[in-house]
Amino acid sequence: MKVKQDAGRNTLGVFAPKFAALNDDVLFGEVWQDSSLDLKTRSIITICALVSKGMIDSSFTYHIETAKKNGVSKQEMAAILTHLAFYAGWPNAWAAFRIAKDIYKEDDGNYGGMFGLGELNTQFSQWFTGKSYLKPLTNPTQTVFMANVTFEPKCRNNWHIHHAKEGGGQILLCTSGRGWYQEWGKEAQELNPGDVVVIKNNVKHWHGAAKDSWFSHIALEVPGIDTQNEWLEKVDDITYDNLE
Repeated sequence: MKVKQDAGRNTLGVFAPKFAALNDDVLFGEVWQDSSLDLKTRSIITICALVSKGMIDSSFTYHIETAKKNGVSKQEMAAILTHLAFYAGWPNAWAAFRIAKDIYKEDDGNYGGMFGLGELNTQFSQWFTGKSYLKPLTNPTQTVFMANVTFEPKCRNNWHIHHAKEGGGQILLCTSGRGWYQEWGKEAQELNPGDVVVIKNNVKHWHGAAKDSWFSHIALEVPGIDTQNEWLEKVDDITYDNLE
């Protein structure tokens, strides 16, 4: 999708209208929109050129933000700048890392924390708002089942209940990012790495990521008698959006 650029005219439109037009209409309006290279590749090339020239300024911040929007992940950006350090100079890479670290700070946790992201959670996607990822950590037929569950920002599961006649329920061990847990009729509880949530059987609840953060927890299924999960309605947007 073509994005209209007006930074040149907004900044230099009166002082240097020709330069502003070249910046907005030619550089960003034509060169950046040429389909010969995808936007992600163009962002990587631009980052490499700017770091090599030591041009770590406000325009560099813009290009790091653009690279992120164009699909350059936090992991990829770290690898790019590390590689560049050996060719463009250690001080240039250090300066670039300071800016990149700030731009990507809200992406902490998007690789699933210490246990890894796992696979897209397609099996249960109908009961989730947004994308979640599942990485089993144990074999459920041989031991207590544990899985690393990762939620993208704004992702949460539906209200649900872990039914059991005896025992049962679930324990959440929070490992990365920021999230929420809420029981029916109670205030939502903010979750951070190191928090532990013990969910008793037959309690209606939901859990998921905050609006601005990835979130991972280990879900431990507590053994019990006649255990089964009941999936219920979605968490309504008003309830979720009001969480701060």
